[in-house]
Amino acid sequence: MGMLVVNTALTMCSFGAAPVPLMATNALTVLGLNQPAATIMDLPKVPYGVCISMANPAVASATSAAMGVLTPMPCTPLVPAPWVPGSPTVLIGGMPALNDSSKAMCSYGGVISITMTPAVTVQVP
Repeated sequence: MGMLVVNTALTMCSFGAAPVPLMATNALTVLGLNQPAATIMDLPKVPYGVCISMANPAVASATSAAMGVLTPMPCTPLVPAPWVPGSPTVLIGGMPALNDSSKAMCSYGGVISITMTPAVTVQVP
């Protein structure tokens, strides 16, 4: 059983350089430890520092200009789909609640995961 993800939970991209807090904005009516609970539709929008994925056009261009030496560039996450799988039995505003085992895929190849959630005592399946 996973932990409920709430506002300010830390997320990390496998190609990013820095963790980023998640902003839970889709369902502000449900709280977990006095923070809004997140749903699978609360997608990351804040950069993860620099990106090292060659699928990122900015990284590919900079690396090409540097004669093939990997050149990290600012990260701009592009997440086209909701977090998966979410909680199959707990709905918040008609959407599955986000638990700490869910993952989101970036279009540039990174896997975004939850690294820490403040709601360590609130479990959801």
